[in-house]
Amino acid sequence: MTSPIRIVTAVILDDAGRVLVVRKHGSGTFIQPGGKREPGEDALRTLARELREELGVALRPEGALALGTFEDEAVNEPGRRVQGESFLVRVDGTPRAQAEIAELAWIPLRPPHGVKLAPLSERHVLPMAARQPL
Repeated sequence: MTSPIRIVTAVILDDAGRVLVVRKHGSGTFIQPGGKREPGEDALRTLARELREELGVALRPEGALALGTFEDEAVNEPGRRVQGESFLVRVDGTPRAQAEIAELAWIPLRPPHGVKLAPLSERHVLPMAARQPL
């Protein structure tokens, strides 16, 4: 059995309590922003790099809250599983789609979300984020 794709993901909320999700070019499914670690990176360093590259925002590492590590089906690599270490974070700047990101959406934290979400986000990350005192 192939090992899961290991990623680090961010839950970013706006002032209205909506959560930011992103859709990559060529995909119809929205996911949490984030990505794979580079050699030597810890989780928050990975998030800082990915959020800067994908959204043009700066991670505020203070106050990042670990939500847990979750595993489910990968949406962009059929037949694979993805394991995401997820954090509730705050950022500086206004997110905008860049690099491999085609579209951003601010969606309700609780269903119905109004967009097609990755299983990792829908079944694990967003339900855990919704349980946090905000």
